[in-house]
Amino acid sequence: MNLITRTWQSSLGKKYLMAISGCVLFGFVIGHLLGNLQIFLGPEALNRYGHFLQTTPELIWPARIVLLALAALHVASAIALTKQNRAARPVGYGDCKVVAASYASRTMFMSGLIVLAFIIYHLLHFTAQTPDVNFTGQDFKTLHDEQGRHDIYRMMILGYRQPLVSLFYVIGVGLLCLHLSHGVSSMPSSDVIVSARPAAKAVCPSVPNCMNDTIAMEPVTITGPKYGMELKIPANSPQTAACSRPTHPTAPG
Repeated sequence: MNLITRTWQSSLGKKYLMAISGCVLFGFVIGHLLGNLQIFLGPEALNRYGHFLQTTPELIWPARIVLLALAALHVASAIALTKQNRAARPVGYGDCKVVAASYASRTMFMSGLIVLAFIIYHLLHFTAQTPDVNFTGQDFKTLHDEQGRHDIYRMMILGYRQPLVSLFYVIGVGLLCLHLSHGVSSMPSSDVIVSARPAAKAVCPSVPNCMNDTIAMEPVTITGPKYGMELKIPANSPQTAACSRPTHPTAPG
């Protein structure tokens, strides 16, 4: 319990929680996409796939619970980190010029909120099959094929025939791709933990007597090869040297 509390209280810990939950959710998106692409194989393939999921509650319900928990953790971490960042700088920069940050990275929080709204609608539309949100005047739960299975193929055809619904799906999936483009591209280079001693050698030679003193350090973080790095050595004794110098490391091999 103490470990969980310390992890959540740390900004780095929340970043790890958001990254790990994001990786799992990304894997689910790929699997969900592959399953739904069976619509191009015809009604039999898609309805057989849907029937398998609906008749294996021992598989589908644990997966749903885990995914909902991870989604809640991902959103909570994002909100907490955003509040923390804004509290650290309540007044914005007077002259802020974007140098290397992509549009996706600058809009992660906003795109994430819209994607969350899209996911909620998607669950109400095709999972809970709430009639009030499909705009067809039909109850999707009453659709069955010749074999008595839920006719998911017909449900999707009817659902996407509504122009506003299809437009919202296009926008939602587009923003999801934008959101994932930054998250996935950041996986190899963000929050790389390296040992303290090589880091100290990298940043301290320019400081007089830096390496001659006893240095007490914790692991440091290298953030993104695009933006250079900032290595911080905690000063927890009179003999400790705190040194930092921006540089441009290569991505870890």
